[in-house]
Amino acid sequence: MPSKIEKKQAAAKLRKPPRDFSYTQNRELSWLRFDNRVLDEAFDESVPLFERLKFVSIFESNLDEFLMVRVGGLSDLAELKKQPVDNKSNMTASEQVEAVVAELPGLLDRWESIFKSIEGKLDTLGVHRARVDSLTPEERTFVTRYFQAYVSPVISPLVIDPRHPFPNLRNGALYLACGLDGVTDEESLLGLIEIPASMNRVVEIPSPTGTYSYILLEDVILACLDSCFGSYKPLDRALIRVTRNADIDPDGEGVEEEEDYRQHMKRILKKRLRLQPVVLAVSGSLEKATLKTIRKALELSRRSVFTCDIPLDLGYVFGIEGKIPEHLRNELLFTPFKPQPNPTIDMSRSIREQVLQHDKLLFYPYEAMNPFLDLVHEAAYDPECISLRITLYRVAKQSRLCESLIDAAENGKEVTVLMELRARFDEQNNIEWAERLEEAGCTVIYGSEGFKCHSKICQLTYREGMALTRLTLLGTGNFNEKTAKLYSDFMLMTAHPGIGEDANLFFRNLSLGNLRGDYRFLGVAPVGLKPLIMRGLDREIQRALAGEPARVFFKLNSLTDREVIDKIAEASCAGVRVDMIIRGISCLKPGVPGKTENVHVRSIVGRFLEHARVYAFGVDSDMIYLSSADMMTRNTEHRVEIAFPVLDPTCRALVHEYMSMQLRDNVKARSLTSDGTWVPVERTGGEKPFNSQEALLERAYRNAEAAPEPVIEAKPAPSPEPQPATPKVQKVQATVIEPEPAPVPQPEPQVTKPAPEPSARRDKPAGKTKAIERHRPGRVRMGLGLIGLGLKTLITGKTK
Repeated sequence: MPSKIEKKQAAAKLRKPPRDFSYTQNRELSWLRFDNRVLDEAFDESVPLFERLKFVSIFESNLDEFLMVRVGGLSDLAELKKQPVDNKSNMTASEQVEAVVAELPGLLDRWESIFKSIEGKLDTLGVHRARVDSLTPEERTFVTRYFQAYVSPVISPLVIDPRHPFPNLRNGALYLACGLDGVTDEESLLGLIEIPASMNRVVEIPSPTGTYSYILLEDVILACLDSCFGSYKPLDRALIRVTRNADIDPDGEGVEEEEDYRQHMKRILKKRLRLQPVVLAVSGSLEKATLKTIRKALELSRRSVFTCDIPLDLGYVFGIEGKIPEHLRNELLFTPFKPQPNPTIDMSRSIREQVLQHDKLLFYPYEAMNPFLDLVHEAAYDPECISLRITLYRVAKQSRLCESLIDAAENGKEVTVLMELRARFDEQNNIEWAERLEEAGCTVIYGSEGFKCHSKICQLTYREGMALTRLTLLGTGNFNEKTAKLYSDFMLMTAHPGIGEDANLFFRNLSLGNLRGDYRFLGVAPVGLKPLIMRGLDREIQRALAGEPARVFFKLNSLTDREVIDKIAEASCAGVRVDMIIRGISCLKPGVPGKTENVHVRSIVGRFLEHARVYAFGVDSDMIYLSSADMMTRNTEHRVEIAFPVLDPTCRALVHEYMSMQLRDNVKARSLTSDGTWVPVERTGGEKPFNSQEALLERAYRNAEAAPEPVIEAKPAPSPEPQPATPKVQKVQATVIEPEPAPVPQPEPQVTKPAPEPSARRDKPAGKTKAIERHRPGRVRMGLGLIGLGLKTLITGKTK
């Protein structure tokens, strides 16, 4: 019989060959430190008070998703006899779960304390949340009447006993739980009431002018709980919320034969509500016996139960923002900001014509998404546009973009949409849009099995005579009108023929399920993106070894790919300076002597979510790629992602300027230390505070004000398009990483099939551009001509 020591030694042999863990750290613990950094914003007194409360809510929302996805998945792995070992920390799945659970109490205490502090300050200013134990007689009367009139008819109290088994508690739903004293000799029973999600959770209470008072729906029920269970008397009471494992693999569930993939995803969403519980949150006070009954029914250990004395699910915070009294808004909220026009784009002219002249770079949320939306809308009505193709990952619920795609399909264009139904927590919205698009005549396809399509690419194809031209639109973030006002992202609009050929091939490969395409300009995962990064790093390593200046810059959301981490460490040892801005997870620890001392990592968390991905190589950044992909193994090897080069000198200079501003940040930026913790960036003597997001806001307003008013002139040869407020262009030759020399691609054979006749169109909304009107044929043009002739006759008296 082998001893315990021999068993451990045998288990150690099963592990992979030893790695160097001196400069890496665990992904999950790094993520918790990121979310703690988000919570720091709630403690920052320079942030408006209500905005601080929103950061408290964001922290909780982030943590919920982390527990559902990461801890849920690790909990499943922890059940295996032979657990996989993390290649950054050498920890098994069960060890990682234990480490996460050990960190949570401190984080949750910090979260609870700052919520109470902020809410107390809001109360003194006139934004008041009523609590059950402090209701005034007037408030109690209002609450009782509201409960009797609106709530009591909707709720369904349950008594749990041997004849009524414990129900399924839905993932993330709120329940009121209480022990009940029976009228007979029965043991104490359990009472449950689900807080109705169909009702408004925030109930406004009458309050003096200039103030806002409200009570949460669960507190309305708590205040009237004694009347909910008939002859049973509540002994204790608390709000509970179960977080379940949501790390379910849609492809692993198997699509039934002849089943529509949308129906398959609907089944998956229903199953997610009933997966294994991970954590139970309790707000209030329950007797030990009551809590034990709930915990045992959910099969949770004591360490998986967390208690607090504040509301659960703080998502309601965003709903009360609009209720804040007008005289308090300037004090409690950020100054309202509207995304500004891009100074290089004249919105009175055809966007298509301007992109054909020069590449355009949009930078959200500082600049508006309108040029992209207008371009797609123009294409929907442009008779020369013959096809629109796009990948969609997360779509706004009210999407002008999707409406334009529908218009295009109804106008006879060939519209192909790759809709990724597996975008976590956006599946239902994507399913609904996929159905609408398909009903309108779009060709809707879905991502390949096992590989989510996370790329952001759109291509518009035009026929001019016998020639085809293509506009390719590539982004670092989603084609989503809502997030474009909140997330910091780039979008490149280009007519570059090489990129256009690659994009055309990309869509063709997607429709065929081919994930191993060969591209000249684009780096496409799962095959071609990581090699592109490795070649860029290798080039700088060779430069450093030759005694030449060498530098690499990355801007990412997360860095977890072990191969990329090791290559960065190799570059550091060779003398390459590596600067990185990483918002979230960094499994690489910088500044480790002999390993990563030339690596410098910063993080920026502020008003806007930093979401862009940038890869730049060379001290003069002669190679700049923008991308949808983080350096995570899931992105580089298990998703369809795109990295695209910035070849236009003006656009490349803009990216360089924006990133330089972010590297100067000493207000919202934090530096990652060699022990894996974040610390504020130190300011040198006399250095002024510099908030990069605020500076970029000011720059956007300044550029918009400096941009000249569009002037429409009738000239045989129009003057060059003005380029106001653009940075001085560095004279650097752009470089593209290519796996090997390739011949220039031959033009696609000309299509002789005539364009399809446009189908009946919807009434064209007001505000269409003049370019669209110019291309629109038929009776509209004839009518406009007759009106113009009539006006000319009326004014001049001449008919010719």
